[in-house]
Amino acid sequence: MQTTPERGINTGVFWPAIAIAGGFVTWGVLAPDSLAAIATATLNWIIRVFGWSFVISTAFFLAFALFLAFSRFGRIKLGHDDEKPEFSTRSWVCMMFSVGMGIGLMFWGVAEPISHFGTPPHGLAEPQTRDAALVAMQYAYFHWALHPWAIYAMAGLAMAYFSYRRDLPTLVSSAFHPLLGDRVHGPIGRTIDVLAIIATLFGTATSLGLGAQQINSGMNYLWGTGESATIALTIIAVLSVLFILSAVSGVGKGIQFLSNMNMVIAVLLLVFLALLGPTVFILDTLIESLGYYFGDLVSMSFRTSAFSDSKWLASWTIFYWAWWISWAPFVGVFIARISRGRTIREFVVGVLMIPSAVTFVWFTVMGGSALFSELGGPGGLIEAITRQGAPVSLFALLEQYPLAGLTSVVAMFLVAIFFVSGADAASVVMGMLSSHGTTHPRAGIVVLWGLLAGASASVLLVMGGLDGLQTASIIVAAPFLVVMVGLCGSLWKGLLDDIEVHGHFEEIDPHTGGLKDRPR
Repeated sequence: MQTTPERGINTGVFWPAIAIAGGFVTWGVLAPDSLAAIATATLNWIIRVFGWSFVISTAFFLAFALFLAFSRFGRIKLGHDDEKPEFSTRSWVCMMFSVGMGIGLMFWGVAEPISHFGTPPHGLAEPQTRDAALVAMQYAYFHWALHPWAIYAMAGLAMAYFSYRRDLPTLVSSAFHPLLGDRVHGPIGRTIDVLAIIATLFGTATSLGLGAQQINSGMNYLWGTGESATIALTIIAVLSVLFILSAVSGVGKGIQFLSNMNMVIAVLLLVFLALLGPTVFILDTLIESLGYYFGDLVSMSFRTSAFSDSKWLASWTIFYWAWWISWAPFVGVFIARISRGRTIREFVVGVLMIPSAVTFVWFTVMGGSALFSELGGPGGLIEAITRQGAPVSLFALLEQYPLAGLTSVVAMFLVAIFFVSGADAASVVMGMLSSHGTTHPRAGIVVLWGLLAGASASVLLVMGGLDGLQTASIIVAAPFLVVMVGLCGSLWKGLLDDIEVHGHFEEIDPHTGGLKDRPR
């Protein structure tokens, strides 16, 4: 029987994490140039020496997740055998998607395909051609569909398995019990949880910074308010208050309501663009781009800087893999929290396939509409990104449709709610990780982590805008990548132990052709 975790702070985790986060914010306020210089040097070293490790590890996470789902381990339940899922499948998917990628999809849905169209990855096509458009869609799918969700799936699966089947506290360190034994309760385990908190903090800060930039761009595009660090910082401050209020209301009241509402509005925006835009071109793009994506998936998954454009790889693929890894403890803990009672197969298929399918549609509608405009329509999107930056791309596209003012306001509202729901969940998770794994951390601790996330986002924006956000993601993800690989090894050992304890394997029944259990 699982013992109820303490609600008070774990001083061995909380204070070191606070010291690191507080030290970063203080450094950024007092000496931003020094912080930027050291962060840039560290980033360059990580990419030069360890860039390959992000590539190979992410490909491994995807292969391992699929193997577990479709092997005999897929029938193991994330919880006790008689448990049922707490949330409906619809709410489960909405919460996963909204928390896992919301702001990023709004920010990059138009910006990434158009950026690749103007500068094709690794020189694979001539810029601004139909071949470039196809490559652009392939890489948008590559960066946002199966691979990132495989990272989330492995983190969430490990934590759900050990928390709800082994009755251990909901902590990243708990998932290392098969490898470390009771040492997970000592300095090694506390170090793992501190790394998880710091990764969560800066992964969240990156998303908050992107959201603030996009809202600022939308306001300027519509009302000429101007774009400045002061306005972006004000946006972060206002929305931070909102997500902290949402966080202390709990998962059921806060995140579930916001996620469901956001998905409905996002779907309406997609339908609007698909029906009033180049509908046939969008459908053709979806089919053809998916074919090329799956056809080239292996080669894209293993492309490093040895024979490719190392600068492009660092700015896009490695940044994305690092960003997802930095979000892995937060999203992992969160989807573990909402997935209790589901089987491993159901979990992996749900986490990998359903959000990826939505991602394919999202980028096809957003990116396809933008590419159609560039290939034979009004165009001007590449010029807008070049002149005003990636955050303005969505609003530049919406301006080419009817009701541009209304849809732009809706888009800003979506970004704001994704901001609130994502940071809401992150604050709760950081509170859990620093409070012995309790699913209901004290409100004061949640508020404190929310404030630090907003402050960190502010420092990163002042430090270097988008470049500063990307730098922080990669730096904090590097040590947590080691933790992620360890999670996979520990989960594998735990699943083998589960088979030993339950004493059965699956085999083919010669009479029915189906699976049956064979006692060992």
